[in-house]
Amino acid sequence: MNEGFTDYGFERVGARDKARRVAAVFDSVASRYDLMNDLMSAGLHRLWKRFAVDAAKLRPGQRVLDIAGGTGDITRLVAGRVGAGGEVWLTDINAAMLTRGRDRLLDKGVLTPVLRCDAEKLPFPNEYFDCVTIAFGLRNVSSRDAALREMARVLRFGGRLIVLEFSKVWEPLRKAYDLYSFNVIPRLGAWVAGDADSYRYLAESIRTFPDQDALRAMIEAVGLQRVEYFNLSGGVCAVHRGVKL
Repeated sequence: MNEGFTDYGFERVGARDKARRVAAVFDSVASRYDLMNDLMSAGLHRLWKRFAVDAAKLRPGQRVLDIAGGTGDITRLVAGRVGAGGEVWLTDINAAMLTRGRDRLLDKGVLTPVLRCDAEKLPFPNEYFDCVTIAFGLRNVSSRDAALREMARVLRFGGRLIVLEFSKVWEPLRKAYDLYSFNVIPRLGAWVAGDADSYRYLAESIRTFPDQDALRAMIEAVGLQRVEYFNLSGGVCAVHRGVKL
């Protein structure tokens, strides 16, 4: 793992310390994660995820890696697109989130490989997947550059990377968005998940994440091409898509 310094919300911390603290966040929120997503976004996260999967332009029989897949929303959608002849891996570094994702997929009748692994050290061969997805997970890794390099490595030529992440909101919405993020969301976290601090971190981590153009440049820097992004809900989040050529 990168031993330099990185952001943990508004703090600068060592990479190992960030990994430890992020793990504690998701251990804490795993059991209420899906409910909180619905409450925080008024259900919009489901539409955002569906848009991201649509942008992947998947075909039956393809291989897909879902990184930081957590409770399995993206994996379930992808599995429906690639069909029984496809191959979809649900991965996450957090055991509590991954266990919940596995159980939710089984409840939906989705049988797919589940693996605990680090996005910065993927245990897959070069050029194996037709598509790699990561939704709301890139800002939680210790080294975004290392994770993006790994995603590019495991993509086959012609394969696509899909990144769904919170981004820079449209300027006229900024004041209301900040008020909601730093006041309402932590209170929701305290009320529903019993953990205001973890949701305060999640709000802060959005503000320190690269904006749309900066993330596009990062994806291009690992060798992907035709990189474009699509703003959703006034830039509250964005889908970035890049192709390995």
